[in-house]
Amino acid sequence: MKWNAKTVKHKGESRIAVFFEKDDELISRIKAIEGSRWSMQMRAWHLPDTDENRIRFQLKRLVDSIPNSEGIAQMTRFKQWMRSKRYSESTITTYSEALKSFLIFYREKSISAVTNEDIIIYNNDFILKNNFSASYQNQIVNALKLFFKTTQDTKIAIEKIHRPKRAKVLPNVLSKQEVKAILEAHVNIKHKVMLSMIYSCGLRCGELLALQPVHIDSVRNIVLLKNAKGKKDRIVPLSPKILEMLRDYYKVCKPKTYLFEGQTAGLPYDARSLQLILKQALQKTGITKPATLHWLRHSYATHLLESGTDLRYIQELLGHNSSKTTEIYTHVSTKSLQQIKSPFDDL
Repeated sequence: MKWNAKTVKHKGESRIAVFFEKDDELISRIKAIEGSRWSMQMRAWHLPDTDENRIRFQLKRLVDSIPNSEGIAQMTRFKQWMRSKRYSESTITTYSEALKSFLIFYREKSISAVTNEDIIIYNNDFILKNNFSASYQNQIVNALKLFFKTTQDTKIAIEKIHRPKRAKVLPNVLSKQEVKAILEAHVNIKHKVMLSMIYSCGLRCGELLALQPVHIDSVRNIVLLKNAKGKKDRIVPLSPKILEMLRDYYKVCKPKTYLFEGQTAGLPYDARSLQLILKQALQKTGITKPATLHWLRHSYATHLLESGTDLRYIQELLGHNSSKTTEIYTHVSTKSLQQIKSPFDDL
C-alpha cells in the first residue's frame, strides 16, 4: 500500500495531507480518523496535524518503521486474537498501531525479555521526548495491557503498567437557548431531525447513523440502540415532539434501510456531512463556540441533571459502564452554583 504524507496549510490550519492511488482499505481507515476531510483542490485526504496522526503516517518517528520478524508475527497473532474476541475494526487498528510503535522501539529485543522497566523507559524516551499527548500514551497502555495479557512467555506484571495522570477536563455544554437556536437553524427537515434526535435522546453520532426505522417504537415511546458503544444494546425514551417530527420526516424522505440515509438509498448518512450540518447551524445562529455533535450529548446529560433527573438514570440513558463517567456532569451543572451568593454582593 503506497502513500505519501506531508504537512500542509489548508484554510490557515495546519493539516496532514495523505496522497495515494485509490485504495478502499486506506480510505476506510482515514475516514475513521476524527476530523478527516477530502480536498478536491489538493486531490488528497487531509486530517488534523496531531501527534497521533504524525505517528500514524510516519511523519515523526524515532526509529525505523518495521518491527523485527518476531514482532511482526506477534502483531499478526494479536490481531487474530482481537478479531476472534469481536473487537471492532477501529479498535483493532488503533491497538495494532500503538503496539507497533512499542515493538519498533524494542526491535532489537526479544518480546519475552521485555520488562515493566522497559515500558517506563519507552514512556520517557519516546512518548515524552517527542511531546506526544497523554491520550496517545493511554492508547499505548491499553494496547500493551491487552497484548501482554494474551502473551504466555512474558516478564511483564500487567497490573504494574501505569497510566498517565488524567487531566480533569470538563465536558463542553451549551445552554438550552443555544441548543434551541441550533436545532431551529435549518429549514431542511432531515437536517433538523438528525440534530434534534442527538440532543433529545443523548445519542452519539454513530448511534444516530446506525438507527433503522424498526428501532423507533412509537407505541412504547422508546428508541432501541443496537450494538452501541461496547457492543451493548440500550433503550432511551422518545420525546413526543420528536415522534411527530419523525413522522413528518418519514413522509417526505421515505428511508429504505437506515433511518437517515445519504444520497445513496440504503446506505447510512455520512458522519462528516452531519458534522458539517452542525457547523452550518452554528454559522446561521452566530454561535462562535467550537461546538461538536458530542456537545449536544453533553448538553442533554447536563440539562437532565439540572432538571432533577437522578444520576443513576442518566448513567443508564448515556450507556456509561461506570457512574464515575457520569458524575463529571455534576461539575458543569450550574443549578446549585447559581444559588450561591458571592460575598462581593455584600460589600
